[in-house]
Amino acid sequence: MIKHKGFPGRFPGTDFQFTIRRANPRGVTPITRRERFKDRKAVDKAVDEAFMAALWEHFGEEPFERGNLDAGRLSWLFGREVVPASEPFDPSDYEALLRIDVDAARLSFPDIFY
Repeated sequence: MIKHKGFPGRFPGTDFQFTIRRANPRGVTPITRRERFKDRKAVDKAVDEAFMAALWEHFGEEPFERGNLDAGRLSWLFGREVVPASEPFDPSDYEALLRIDVDAARLSFPDIFY
């Protein structure tokens, strides 16, 4: 599992994690699309925006390996702002390639893309 050096580990001042420290010995947690409902808490929205900003700053438009990025956090963006970069895509693989769908990300997080 690749570790993304310089990527923030968590949202500052909270327990919302962005990365994991080590591979799960019981198996890789799959990335799944999670629905974001309009009544989500403001902190949840802020964490999504901060994670998207970190992805954009770290990877830009280039494909990136899932590596030590947290599956739960990726799942809130998966299928919308973060999409598979190659087919076939295995959501349970630390080496799976992802990319930012810039158009979708600009619509969802306009303050990041100025």
